[in-house]
Amino acid sequence: MGPLISSAERDALYKIIYSHRDVRGEFLPDPVSDEVLQRILHAAHHAPSVGFMQPWDFIVVRDLEIRKEIKKGFEIAHREAALMFPEEKREQYRSFKLEGIAEAPLGICVTCDRKRSGDVVIGRTANPEMDLYSSVCAVQNLWLAARAENLGVGWVSIIQHDHIRNVLGIPGDIVPVAWLCVGYVSFFHETPELEQAKWLPRLELGTLIHREQWGGNAT
Repeated sequence: MGPLISSAERDALYKIIYSHRDVRGEFLPDPVSDEVLQRILHAAHHAPSVGFMQPWDFIVVRDLEIRKEIKKGFEIAHREAALMFPEEKREQYRSFKLEGIAEAPLGICVTCDRKRSGDVVIGRTANPEMDLYSSVCAVQNLWLAARAENLGVGWVSIIQHDHIRNVLGIPGDIVPVAWLCVGYVSFFHETPELEQAKWLPRLELGTLIHREQWGGNAT
């Protein structure tokens, strides 16, 4: 039997969950030590994975010139994305700070090796995308562990996978799942920035819970 969780430990976990943020513009130049980096990577490596395939790898990038090359991919995709929104939303979208690739002292690319455990993997037979979901669990573990270390994390998803592959030399059969900006920050926002900007509201949990079947009364 594993160790029981105390009420203080429980409360600390919930505090981390509710206070972690997607950080973009608040990064400090202070370096992240190898000791702290290893702790958050160790947490990521202990994420749940379907069939225990552990499909993730972590590319740690401190070099600023490499990160600048990654940022070029963001700038291309960002311009393309702006044109996808309705005209009345475009200027607001362009006004958002959506990455901290050069400002954060550290970038981590989380990838998924879809062939790591062979063609047939326990739990992935009916739904082959479960390996990708497992890698996302590693991202979440890293993110929460980083918050426990008072580090900020920003997931930059507005980059084409092929651009990341080219810059980092990732083989074509490996999927880049996430580019994460990691570093200490000047402060954490009380609420998500897009919520503050009224881009979208936080949905009420009660409207998202169904009982027994889709549309079942949640009360």
